[in-house]
Amino acid sequence: MAFFKSARERKLWLLALAVLVAIYATVGLGRTLAGVMRDRGILSDSIWIGIFLVAATVVAHGLKLRPARIELAAWLGIAAAYFFILIRMGIPEERSHLIEYSVLAVFIYEALRERKKKGGKVPYPAIIAWLATALFGVIDECIQALIPDRVFDLADIAFNAFAGFLAITSSLILSWIRGLVAK
Repeated sequence: MAFFKSARERKLWLLALAVLVAIYATVGLGRTLAGVMRDRGILSDSIWIGIFLVAATVVAHGLKLRPARIELAAWLGIAAAYFFILIRMGIPEERSHLIEYSVLAVFIYEALRERKKKGGKVPYPAIIAWLATALFGVIDECIQALIPDRVFDLADIAFNAFAGFLAITSSLILSWIRGLVAK
C-alpha cells in the first residue's frame, strides 16, 4: 500500500486497470463476438443493456451522495448529451467505445484526484487523466493494426479521446456544482 496514498486510490487504479484489460481483451475477439451477436440479433440490445447498467451504477452512486436539485439537473443534462451522442452513432459496436473510454477516464481522474487530496503531487489531474485515456486509445488502435481483419483508425483515436474528455468534463462540472451547493 506504500505506493498508494489511500485504499480508495488503490481501488480506483484497480478498477481502471480492469476496464483497460477488458478493452484490450476484446481487441482480438471483438469483431468475431460482434458478428455472432449481430447474427443472433442481440448486438444492439446487448450494448444498450450494458449502457443501462453503467447508467444505473452512476445513478446509484449519485443518489448515495444526496445531490441537490441543481446537481440532479446537471446529471440529467449530461445523461441527455450521452444519450444523443449514442443514438447518433450508426455502428452499434462504436457505442461501446464511448462508454468504455468514459469509464476508464473517470476512474483514472478520480484516482489522481484522490492521490492529490491525500498529499500526492499531481499538478493537473484532469489533464493527466485525459492524456492517459487518449494514450490508452492510441495503444488500442496500435494493437488493432497488428491483428488481421482489424485496422488502425485515427477517427477511433479521436473518438476515444473525446469520450475521455466528455467524461472528465462532466465530472468537473458536477464537482463545481457540488462546491457551489456546499457554500
